[in-house]
Amino acid sequence: MNLPNKITLSRIFLIPVFAVLFFLTVIPQNYFIAGIVFVVAACTDFLDGHIARSRGLVTNLGKFLDPIADKVLVSTALIFLLVRPETLLVLWQGDWVMIYAGICVAIILARELIVSGFRMVAASTGLVLAADKVGKVKTTFQDISIAMLLLGADFFGLVKVSEVLNCIGIVALGIATVLTIWSGISYIVRNRQVLKESKK
Repeated sequence: MNLPNKITLSRIFLIPVFAVLFFLTVIPQNYFIAGIVFVVAACTDFLDGHIARSRGLVTNLGKFLDPIADKVLVSTALIFLLVRPETLLVLWQGDWVMIYAGICVAIILARELIVSGFRMVAASTGLVLAADKVGKVKTTFQDISIAMLLLGADFFGLVKVSEVLNCIGIVALGIATVLTIWSGISYIVRNRQVLKESKK
């Protein structure tokens, strides 16, 4: 197994570590620590891809593991944030915050399912669909949002710092959702030939 694949596997192994730390409230600043673990895991996404491309180490195993690791990490974090409202209700209070976050998470997860299914159909016809630049920017904003919400949930009792981080996280979540819709639609439109019925 080459280095990029080992880095990808490390990201997968960090997901249960992140999950345990997130819910282990007996640990002081558990959300902050979980946020650090998430940031480290998210950074491995950029690292493994860069190494694989620059050193010519792209493999089928890497193509399989990398998107799975990304989606599981982000999906897990987004769902966990909804389960613990205190991570979202730092700066703004009210039901609208949870409704807003819930809609954003639903759209993000729905997009991932739709695009994954789309890629499966494409693969069955022998087509390999590359990720677009908007999708990569979308992933960056998702990571920023999750990291800021986790780090700001209880920043060592510094209320103002927590509120600033929470504000960045909430806004970034909205931007990520807009980019999610944009990238999803453009991805399907650009590769619409996949949905065309082949002539027998």
